[in-house]
This record gives sequence, C-alpha cells and structure tokens, in this order.
Amino acid sequence: MPVLTVTHVTTYRYRSAVRLGPHRLMLRPRESRALTLNRFDLFVMPPARVYWFRDASANDIATATFDAPTDTLSIRSRAIVTLPDNPWNDAAIAGFATTYPFSYTPDELACLGLLTVPQYADRAGRLAVWVKGFIARHPTGTLALLSDINTGISQRIAYQSRAAEGTQGPLETLDRGWGSCRDFAVLFAEAVRTLGLGARIVSGYLHDPGGAGPDAVALDTTHAWVDVFLPGAGWIAFDPTNRKVAPNTLVPVAVARGIRQVAPVTGSFSSLTAAAHTMDVAVSVRETLATGAAI
Repeated sequence: MPVLTVTHVTTYRYRSAVRLGPHRLMLRPRESRALTLNRFDLFVMPPARVYWFRDASANDIATATFDAPTDTLSIRSRAIVTLPDNPWNDAAIAGFATTYPFSYTPDELACLGLLTVPQYADRAGRLAVWVKGFIARHPTGTLALLSDINTGISQRIAYQSRAAEGTQGPLETLDRGWGSCRDFAVLFAEAVRTLGLGARIVSGYLHDPGGAGPDAVALDTTHAWVDVFLPGAGWIAFDPTNRKVAPNTLVPVAVARGIRQVAPVTGSFSSLTAAAHTMDVAVSVRETLATGAAI
C-alpha cells in the first residue's frame, strides 16, 4: 500500500500591512476505508487561533483568526496518508443498479437530496441532450455508461491548466472546448445529475506512482474529480481529467455539491489603502520511505 507525504503551501503577499479576516481552511485529507491519515500538521504564519469543526458533508474545516496586521500570510499543511492497493470491487454494485436506468431507494434519495439535481441553469436542456449521446441502448450498463462519459469528456474537451480563480459552467466548457480539472469535474457531475444520479465534487490531490505517466494531468497541484453514488458500492470516484475510474491515486480532502464549496483556502483582508496582493501555491505529493522521509 503506498504511503504518501502531501505538502500544500499557500502564500499571500500584500503591498502593505493588512488586517486579516477569518480564513477557512480545507486541507485535512478525509479518512475512510480508502484512505488512512497517519499524520496531519498545519502551520500558519503570522500566528493564528485555529479551531476545527466538521461540516454537513463530514469535511474537517479549520478556521484561522488573526490579531496583528501583516504583509504576508503563509499557510502550510503536511499530511502522511496510506492508500489501499485495491480501493473497490465493481461486483459490489447492487444488482438492480448494474443497469441504467435504475431508481434509488426512498432512503437513499432522501439522503442524496440536491446531489441528484443539476446546479447550473440549462433551460434548453443542451447538457441532457449531450449526455444522451453516450447511451447506446436502453437499458445499458451503469458502470459502462459512467465510464464512457468520464472518458468522453477528456476526448472531446482539451485540458488547459488554469491558475486563475473561478470555474466554468458546464455549457461554457462545452462551448469553449477546453477546461481545467475543476471544469471537467463540474461538467461530469452535472452530466450524471441529468441522469438522476447522485454526484458530489471532490477536491484533493493526485499521486503519480513511480513518476509513471507522461499522460497524467494535474500533478503537483490541487486536483478535482467527482464521486458518484452507486447502491451497494457507495461513492465511486471518477476522474474525467485522467480518464480513470476508482483509482488508488487520489487523496480526497473535501466534498460538496458545488465546486466553490471545496476551495482549499478562503478568507478576507482589509486595509486603509489599496493593498494589491499576490498568491503562490506549491503542492507536493511524494511516496514516503519507512523513515518518514519523502522520496
């Protein structure tokens, strides 16, 4: 089982000293049967009061508050995690859900709620028409259909890394023909929601075992993908950027219905003068030796 060290450093530099408002930090990996969190450390400069809480989606969130003005803010997290060799078994999908269309049980549907409902306006139903192009016949295999959509996005949409904040809506991505990993994730989530399936956006990190793939995209940065709920199997990860289904290369940190809800760092500042600022983000995901040193 691979053991990884993940470091994530966000640094803000301001033209003059500013007063920092509360900052919301989503940096702690999600513990589950698919991920063991061995250690997590958080370092904030200038010194801050940090308190933790768990939100409605079971994300661990730290809130940092500050006293003194500063011209620099540095937030550094370090996590050591263990990933499984075999994260899931497709045979676990409940019999009634192996073919599409299927219906969730009333209890499942009540829990999934808005995760089954598209978030972006599409009055003409363009996205639903686009998705139906992947359905070869009725009924069809559920996992095969989801895999086709997952692969089809990266085949039809060009990947472009984008450091600027913000995310394209699904129709924007279709019209432009390009997008970043978060744009791909939004498109996939909205696509499967038009089919009535429960989907949530996931933010985290991507591991490239052994440095094996020139085709791997979104390394050494934050990454976004989608979980789809399939009865019997639970939440299954789909990474449309890299055309992967349930890979053991993903380190999830936060889940939510919308992409803006899983931003790693959000906060505010105030200043008597116009305080332009810059932001630098550095991410490293490395396999770890038994001594704890990263390879």
